Amino acid sequence: MLGQLPADQLDALRAAYADPPRAYHHFGHVREVLGHYRAVADGPGWHRPGEVLFAVLYHDAVYVPGRSDNEAASAQLAVEHLSRWPPATAIDANRVSELILLTARHGAIDRDALGDGPDAEDARRFLDCDMAILAADPDRFAAYDREIAEEYRAVPRWLYRIKRRQFFRRLLASERIYLSDHFHGRLEARARVNLAAALAGR
Repeated sequence: MLGQLPADQLDALRAAYADPPRAYHHFGHVREVLGHYRAVADGPGWHRPGEVLFAVLYHDAVYVPGRSDNEAASAQLAVEHLSRWPPATAIDANRVSELILLTARHGAIDRDALGDGPDAEDARRFLDCDMAILAADPDRFAAYDREIAEEYRAVPRWLYRIKRRQFFRRLLASERIYLSDHFHGRLEARARVNLAAALAGR
């Protein structure tokens, strides 16, 4: 998938994910999400695979901990790159942007609010791909939790812990962490165990 991008575009994308240096939201995160993207492609499939793919590639391209406009800036970068390096197959840049913007609302989106139809299901599965880390094995989940803490090292520890606990509690209180049936059935239980264990240890 990455090999299909022009070399200059791939270099620019990698550079974006390296600036500023990140403990979790680096290009390795993109590769992890791509793995889940492929699993969906091999299973239930994507309605608009190209648009979702570019959303995966760019969704955290701009990431400055504490900023509220990271998703908007990432979406804008995706649109700019798609204009500069138009893919061989037509891609709806607006749809790519819409998907990226949804990631700003992780943990606060009702699955029904996304609507019905194949585009809505694409959105649910895309968001779930990004949240799949919550259901990783316990050691990987713990490493992820440490990496996020490292990214927010400039925030006072007491404040960071409060905000992190609030996020975990909101997820646990939600009816569903994973919005799509595909991910809900596979990952929901493990994610809840990880989140509960993390809260118990704080």
